[in-house]
Amino acid sequence: MPWRILFAAALHHPEALRAARAAAPEAPPLFPPSMAQHFWERALRRRGHTLDVFYRNLPGGVVSERARAERHSAGLTPRKLASALLQRVPPALRPDVQARNRAFLEHARRFQPDIVWMTGDNTVLLPDTLAAVRRETGARLVYACGTSPIVFSSAVDRAAARLYDIVLASDFYHGIQWRELGAPRMEVLPLAACDPDFHRPYPLDAAERAALACDVAFVGTLVPANLYSRRVRALEALRDVDLGIWSVHDVPPSLQPHLRGAALGEAMERILSAGRICFNTHGDFVFYGGNLRLFEVAGAGVFQITDDLPGVRAWFPERDGVPTLITYRDEADLRYKVRYNLAHDAEREAIARAGQAHVYAHHTYDHRAARFEALLEELGRARG
Repeated sequence: MPWRILFAAALHHPEALRAARAAAPEAPPLFPPSMAQHFWERALRRRGHTLDVFYRNLPGGVVSERARAERHSAGLTPRKLASALLQRVPPALRPDVQARNRAFLEHARRFQPDIVWMTGDNTVLLPDTLAAVRRETGARLVYACGTSPIVFSSAVDRAAARLYDIVLASDFYHGIQWRELGAPRMEVLPLAACDPDFHRPYPLDAAERAALACDVAFVGTLVPANLYSRRVRALEALRDVDLGIWSVHDVPPSLQPHLRGAALGEAMERILSAGRICFNTHGDFVFYGGNLRLFEVAGAGVFQITDDLPGVRAWFPERDGVPTLITYRDEADLRYKVRYNLAHDAEREAIARAGQAHVYAHHTYDHRAARFEALLEELGRARG
């Protein structure tokens, strides 16, 4: 049965959303292709669901020309100091938070959702507001998050844990943490996947391939150090190969010589298409696996090397006797495997092909949406 699903999410790349809407005025998307929610949106719409969104990090919950993307940087900045001071004020006493909660409640009353899909790191929508939405609309509350509540969640987020009908966690250990906070149910469901129409090899002309080509490509976040030290150490171990780094955020000084620029959306896919190996290590707060790049790189048909985690092993078994990606244990093992696979083109390309075939067969956003529907139907039967 089709549902009415209201996303309550933070918009991270408003300029990318404006560009995406300008490119598709007949069917403007809710999220830019630089966010995983964009591909969930596509999959859920294909299955007949009606979607809407409230951007909880924007005044009034709507995108405007003034909205700008946030940039992670190392060290203190006036913005960080102002934000830290503001966080000392209880959310219930902040006029901006109160205004956003009123706007969200009115939005939900108009839309009348069957499901409210909360994305992670909520610092705005108060438990009383979520309870009022559930009481007035009968909506089930779904919390979907790829990060640890111990590391990232706010007091507001944790206080609402008991209200969520189900928490969808990419990482098994994060799901356990949400259960410890009082969530009645959690399910390990990677929020990341691939969309074969988008996560695929891109044709490049000679000039573009020459500009983007490198032996080892990395696209992602490297700061702050306390969240991404494993990535930084691993990349530092690869500085003597042809290493290309793309990030929309700051990069540690040790890796600055390898920085090629920023990459979001299709630009990222084109960079992956030019690399021989894609390096992907999870953040320091992930011990099971399931980040975005894990499935996106495989969809792009690129050889991937990543850290050895339980979820990685579970989601990427061998396919017809061929590995679907390669994992490493430590920096010495990483260096050996990178050099070996750079020297063995046929093996590397076979692994890349196996990885792409595997995620297209098992890890698309259509697969995720089907599993999501099954979970919600189970909840409905349990309610009676």
